[in-house]
Amino acid sequence: MDKVLEELGKIGIVPVIKIDDAEKAVPLAQALKAGGIPCAEITFRTAQGEESIRRIAASVPGILLGAGTVLSPEQVDRALDAGAQFIVSPGFNPRVVSRCREKGIPITPGCSNPSGIEQALEAGLEVVKFFPAEQSGGLDYIKAVSAPYPSLRFMPTGGINASNIGVYSACEKIHACGGSWMVKDEFINAGDFDRITALSREAVSAMLGFRVVHFGLNAGDAVSAGKAAEFFGGMFGFASKDGVSSVFAGNAIEIMKIEDARGKHGHIGIGTNSVGKAAAFLERRGIALDRDNAKKDAKGRVTLLYLREEIAGFAIHIAAFP
Repeated sequence: MDKVLEELGKIGIVPVIKIDDAEKAVPLAQALKAGGIPCAEITFRTAQGEESIRRIAASVPGILLGAGTVLSPEQVDRALDAGAQFIVSPGFNPRVVSRCREKGIPITPGCSNPSGIEQALEAGLEVVKFFPAEQSGGLDYIKAVSAPYPSLRFMPTGGINASNIGVYSACEKIHACGGSWMVKDEFINAGDFDRITALSREAVSAMLGFRVVHFGLNAGDAVSAGKAAEFFGGMFGFASKDGVSSVFAGNAIEIMKIEDARGKHGHIGIGTNSVGKAAAFLERRGIALDRDNAKKDAKGRVTLLYLREEIAGFAIHIAAFP
């Protein structure tokens, strides 16, 4: 996959922005970046869109910058000249797609039915926009329509917000979600960039859905692990579930049988909606991950990943728990 699109998938959220005043562009991009979303799709719906892209590209390093609502090849050229790194269009326009392919810039055109999807596949695209997402059937529709196209990923936009982005992001078909709830016109026009930063942080939190799922205790051997499980069962009524390397007492306490279990004292399991997006988020914050020992599913996707550093004697792992 194109490197820009790969990075877009790691970020997971694409703020869709309409700017009426190019003076607001740079502080807006800085606010998004401070909130954990180093990405912006500046639409060509206003006369200030192109200039806003140009200013952000020149002044805000480390932000993935796209041009949205691109409707003609001429707009593709202008967006590319201004510094856009990817193009988004509301529908599948063959001329726009062709120009982007010619220029070597990734494009995610809007495709909300099999005919549009097959046009995108014929053009060699790997990610398409699904717009308007909620009004077109939402996640259930995406799951249904994508079944014949296993390699294609979707960027739903339209009706996505803090209340449903976690559900969307947990689906393997979703590459990233577009939305504007953290960059509403009134926030931008009022210069309320602190609010945009706060809402961006909330959006990232909702997307990732971090939660404590279980605690692991290192018993060192099967006999000790069994006794510990019996204690939790006798005292609190937690049912035991025996496994190869551990025994669970209830759903939240895992007692390790093996001698070389991770962590001095044990481990803490953190659930997330998307291990891939969570791992990228942590690495952007300087957290080292043990990718050499990551667990993967049959399709090669990472399902469990440990942090390299222990916290208070406990190893920490993130995993795709339901």
